[in-house]
Amino acid sequence: MTVNIGIKAEDETAAGKTIFVYEWPVRLWHWLNALSIVILAVTGYFIASPLPSLSGEASDHFLMGYIRFAHFTAAYIFAIGFLVRAYWALVGNHHARELFHLPVTSRKWWSEMLHELRWYFFLEKLPNKYMGHNPLAHLMMFLSVTLGGAFMIFTGFALYGEGAQEGHWSHTLFTSWLIPLFGQSQSVHSWHHLVAWGIVTFMIVHIYAALREEAMSRQTIISSMINGTRTFRD
Repeated sequence: MTVNIGIKAEDETAAGKTIFVYEWPVRLWHWLNALSIVILAVTGYFIASPLPSLSGEASDHFLMGYIRFAHFTAAYIFAIGFLVRAYWALVGNHHARELFHLPVTSRKWWSEMLHELRWYFFLEKLPNKYMGHNPLAHLMMFLSVTLGGAFMIFTGFALYGEGAQEGHWSHTLFTSWLIPLFGQSQSVHSWHHLVAWGIVTFMIVHIYAALREEAMSRQTIISSMINGTRTFRD
């Protein structure tokens, strides 16, 4: 079985060894981010498709208020986590930087991505092994988590600032220029909703891929985001 060490020479390893990969801030962010996305997805769905009206006076119920509060709270956690994660990409190890950097000028990276794509479609018999993300996972994480996450933060706080109105920090930083850029508020709503479904789809594929790699590629994937180490089995 091939053991691919990825792009950096200092990543060299051999099957049967255990290597430390993810520092604790990266692991903590991963799970907080996942929880935030789940809450945002569920509450966002009900904001877009509200539940049927409850009986009685409107003043007796605050269901949508609680849903929106949970959505906004999770959004703050998601945004702050994103900023902290970006900071850690500057001060952490090189695996922490993967989420914010693509080696697009490397032929080796593109070639190995093609190999991973063939592996996921069951066209390759043996997988390569990487200390960090494989090239295909690296690309999808960058597109979905880094770019997609930034887009959701910008559009989400632009919509939030619209309700908070002028003078609020979110209106000044996001609403004042982003909604005019899109033309109208409804366009921002539509794109925010569409990209949200893209991130949910990515999460489903991400979970499947992690479980599949854990079982088929003879390396620890899931536990590496718990204890930080990756073991390459013989």
